[in-house]
Amino acid sequence: MARQESDREDMIREATALRNRVEWQLPGEPEFVFTGVRSGGSLSVYFGADPVYQFSAAGGLRRAYADGFLYRTQGTSLARLHRERSTEQTVLFRTDLNEDELSQFLSRMDERLDQLRQCIADGSAIQMRSVSDDEPPNYELLIELAIEASPKLAPAMPTRRQ
Repeated sequence: MARQESDREDMIREATALRNRVEWQLPGEPEFVFTGVRSGGSLSVYFGADPVYQFSAAGGLRRAYADGFLYRTQGTSLARLHRERSTEQTVLFRTDLNEDELSQFLSRMDERLDQLRQCIADGSAIQMRSVSDDEPPNYELLIELAIEASPKLAPAMPTRRQ
């Protein structure tokens, strides 16, 4: 995810860390859905600018951007991060999701991912543009891996020490 929270103009051109990437048009979706895969096999899915989900190669959720907040895996939960900027500094506020909030977040994520997977499977997802450095991945299977992942969250991400 970008350091600056601004909409990306052209993910196909700009997201070069994602070696394989596709821009999809889904029925009923006002914006394109973007999927990309890093060389290690980790999947990223952008439903427009929000929500965004980034997974480990094993399918566990690593990071997300949803409803205007950044989320980061803590291994067993998610931390919701909110930046407040002033002219002097940027402060990052962290709130760990409780069990109900985590369950609701993951349920909404799985619903969106399953809609995308079904559209790819039934052919109603139209590939608008794509870039592939090698054999294109099977996006349907990678999305299913994320939906079925156990555990649902990737191991905790390292934090910056002060």
